[in-house]
Amino acid sequence: MPKHMTEHIKKKLRDELVTLEYELAHDIPRELKKAVAMGDLSENAEYHMAKQRQEYLKARIRQLGRRLADLSLINLNNIPKDKVGLGSTVKVYDSTKDEEVEYTLVTSEESDVAAGKISTTSPIGRSLLNKKVGDSTQVVTPTGKRELEILKLTTIHDEAAPEAGAQ
Repeated sequence: MPKHMTEHIKKKLRDELVTLEYELAHDIPRELKKAVAMGDLSENAEYHMAKQRQEYLKARIRQLGRRLADLSLINLNNIPKDKVGLGSTVKVYDSTKDEEVEYTLVTSEESDVAAGKISTTSPIGRSLLNKKVGDSTQVVTPTGKRELEILKLTTIHDEAAPEAGAQ
């Protein structure tokens, strides 16, 4: 995956992280203080809602931190040059539906099934990883079992090659 692709995802996640950390550090304490001032906490909906929001924010901040760490580990050199990997565009023959379909494997943040962008963690994405042209794979999807044969493969390295030549 070209560095600029992961950078815009990381920026989006960092922006969300900053917003959530601000809310956790400033807004939630203010809401809790206001709710405590109202008295009896056992039946205080504002207090309970603020505490629930606080727990959600802490969990989401941990989740974003883990995802940013994962994204920083993506190394273009570890993505295979001759097999399906992150950033690959794959044309497959779906014998179950008797049709050719093209998928681009992306991170979960970029996934857009309608546009043919599927996550490497989706059932189809996982089944295609590390396959070569001519390989077949079976995948169980919510709509049933599908048989996919890889007809054509363009890896992220193939995509990056024209960019390198243009400089």
